[in-house]
Amino acid sequence: MENSYIEKRWLVIPASVVDQVDFNQVLEYSPETLRYSVDKLQTFVKYMVNVVPVTYTYTYVDAITGETKTVTVEAGVYCRPDIYNGVYPEYEYDEMIALLSTPEWTEPLPLGPTT
Repeated sequence: MENSYIEKRWLVIPASVVDQVDFNQVLEYSPETLRYSVDKLQTFVKYMVNVVPVTYTYTYVDAITGETKTVTVEAGVYCRPDIYNGVYPEYEYDEMIALLSTPEWTEPLPLGPTT
């Protein structure tokens, strides 16, 4: 996977749930800016996530109270949009490129005139 896409994800959703997408949480602007499958039954949204590869703990001093606090951050993927529910398939860059190259997502180019 290309490094610049490590924290980008794509979520394939039924076109029938587009009205449930909060466009403030994804990288598209509206239903009109989405790409749809050839049969128009599916689309996808892309978004940035925060990937925490390992659990870590840090300590800091609260600037207001002066109290020392410790926080543990669990390993995981954070900041997915509300439309993410674990039911619809989520893809990383290489997987999404492969999906979009299938006949389900890309119509074949028409053949030109033969001479």
